[in-house]
Amino acid sequence: MTTPWRDPALPAAARVADLLSRMTLEEKTAQLYGVWVKSDSNGEDIAPDEQGMSEEFDFDELITRGLGQLTRTFGTAPVDPALGARALARAQRRIMAANRFGIPAVAHEECLAGFTAWRATAYPVPLAWGATFDPPLVEEMARHIGRDLASVGIHQGLSPVLDVVRDPRWGRVEETIGEDPYLVGTIGTAYVRGLESAGIVATLKHFAGYAASVGARNHAPVRAGVREFADVTLPPFEMALREGGARSVMAAYTETDGVPVSADPGLLTELLRDAWGFTGTVVSDYFGVGFLETNHRVAGNRAEAGHAALAAGIDVELPTLRCYGEPLLEAVRAGEIPESLVDRAARRVLLQKCELGLLDEGWTPEPESATDSGRIDLDSTANRALARRLAEESVVLLDNPDAVLPLAPDIRIAVVGPRADDALAMLGCYSFPSHVLPAHPGTPLGIEIPTVLDSLRTELPDAKITYAAGSDVDGEDTGGFAEAVARASEADVCVAVLGDRAGLFGRGTSGEGCDAEDLRLPGVQSALLDALIATGTPVVALLLTGRPYALGRWHGRLAGVVQAFFPGEEGGPAVAGVLSGRVSPSGRLPVSVPNRPGGQPWTYLQPPLGLVGAASNLDPTPLYPFGHGRSYTTFAWTDFEGEEVEEAENEGYDVSVTVRNTGDRPGAEVVQLYLHDPVASVTRPDLRLIAYRRLELAPGDASRVTFRFHPDVSSFTDRAGRRVVEPGALELRLGASSADIRHRVTLTLDGPVREVGPDRRLHCETEVRAVES
Repeated sequence: MTTPWRDPALPAAARVADLLSRMTLEEKTAQLYGVWVKSDSNGEDIAPDEQGMSEEFDFDELITRGLGQLTRTFGTAPVDPALGARALARAQRRIMAANRFGIPAVAHEECLAGFTAWRATAYPVPLAWGATFDPPLVEEMARHIGRDLASVGIHQGLSPVLDVVRDPRWGRVEETIGEDPYLVGTIGTAYVRGLESAGIVATLKHFAGYAASVGARNHAPVRAGVREFADVTLPPFEMALREGGARSVMAAYTETDGVPVSADPGLLTELLRDAWGFTGTVVSDYFGVGFLETNHRVAGNRAEAGHAALAAGIDVELPTLRCYGEPLLEAVRAGEIPESLVDRAARRVLLQKCELGLLDEGWTPEPESATDSGRIDLDSTANRALARRLAEESVVLLDNPDAVLPLAPDIRIAVVGPRADDALAMLGCYSFPSHVLPAHPGTPLGIEIPTVLDSLRTELPDAKITYAAGSDVDGEDTGGFAEAVARASEADVCVAVLGDRAGLFGRGTSGEGCDAEDLRLPGVQSALLDALIATGTPVVALLLTGRPYALGRWHGRLAGVVQAFFPGEEGGPAVAGVLSGRVSPSGRLPVSVPNRPGGQPWTYLQPPLGLVGAASNLDPTPLYPFGHGRSYTTFAWTDFEGEEVEEAENEGYDVSVTVRNTGDRPGAEVVQLYLHDPVASVTRPDLRLIAYRRLELAPGDASRVTFRFHPDVSSFTDRAGRRVVEPGALELRLGASSADIRHRVTLTLDGPVREVGPDRRLHCETEVRAVES
């Protein structure tokens, strides 16, 4: 007779209840932590705050109790995918054989811009996903990533990042999708759907408030108010849970108003589980439970930190053993921590393992994907084609005032700048080559990454192309300026390839722990650009960055400005294709580009008091606004429909417009719908995005897009902390960006104030149909 917890015919809850009743306290707590087998125990290979946070342990002894998670068996050091898959399977066999129930661990990896593993595809970073305004494409990418993870035995991916940019000086802006919660929510939800469709547990991070840290400093306190937190920070997470089906959430490192997230039951239990109905697992960010003792100082020892985190709702301590091991066991045995908290967390972990099939008697850790030759290809032709398409769609043409772009095929081009001939210029901080390989000098990148210089030579074989680096990314050395100026002076056009170097904890100009004092280009790149412009040769600035930089200093002096946010392994050919005209630029800004380097933080989501005014001499208006992007073709917006309505019903209200490609090149227009609330009980953003649609059109073709607005979409958090729809006038604005509004219409909501909850409508319904020429 099959033991009940092994019986797949029984409900998962019944199976887990039976299993828990058979487990000792030691076996239950073993399900609540991960182990990072290959990490340096003193933390020197991890991060500054994490030194000394890993406990020494005997793996063979430890796993006799079982094990909750295995941490980054691929993402810690270079390992051939096929060998890594076999090693992971062997480790799972050891874990299963050692514990009396034969339960394997959940294996997790990072997958922020692709599977963070050696020889795996490096896709564009999330900020580039936002620039595509193309959720179906992002979903397809995530599906590919999920399949690659599953092919080597991984169960859980630590993505997507759903933090909304509040200050672009923050180093992890490259990991975010943008500064608008609706864009972040829709693109992030698409990623979740793709990852989950491949059977991988998607982990939403960083819940919540991480990107709103004071002074844009990593691991700093958050000063967000109640309504900012509710209306800007939380909506992307709610959407990704409701509509994406994410099965895990990662608690943020930060504290808000004195309460660390990892010790906040109001956020991790009352909101996440009780109000939103989340039933999956909550995991700590790496060492986040221990930080309650060492960084936040709200716990006096490891047991107190473990108690606070368990009580708040953190089920799994990652990445490795510290607070949920012996300190937790001793405190429970002493009666200082209720065993019911251990049971609650263990039940959630085991339910997820049951969903993944890990409790089934016939489960095997050997992956099915290895070919007869024993190879596993994590950078397939299909992956690269998808990476190319994402990169191409994400490139934003900010300006082209004199139509210098696209470049003529036989032109003389000086390619200048520190990012022009460096493959790593394409990659963000969480790509394997940038994240891990610096600790393994001499190891090949593992994937092919064409540089901008190489890509332009391939793209324009008849052009005469010269090159000079000019300077480093950072530092003060101007010794290369003379050669750069000479090359620019000899050319018909100069392409200045400038930007960031991704890294960790101060080892880059963008990335985790690489926060910026202001938004000047790093190092002497601004001076280099000035020197190039002074030659009189038309200069096109090509920016490969992880954040927006202030460009007002050169406005009107550049022949063109092209922005690419770390576009991945196929980014070189993508930007070369835009420069040559093979690719019609279609990206739109997911973040505003500032005019001046100071005056931060500022995003387009400002109430009236946050806009330019006579009371201050500082003008925060961006040089290029959220949603902005130019094309090589032209579009006509015609036949707008949206009548003024005095008493709008709660069923919906339609606005429609026809968009036609009136140029001679194919292109994509992004139609954006914004909401303006003239009078409300609390101040509201002057406008905010509530819908968008990307339209790809051949020359002469047209599509008609209709948005059906529902009043629920206008909801916000009132003074009492309720989410409400208020009666009164609203204005719907159709635009090509947040500052380029083409059509407006006013409607008036009638009736009383209406409170709405998690079942409210989150979207405007959208319909697109082709229009005959």
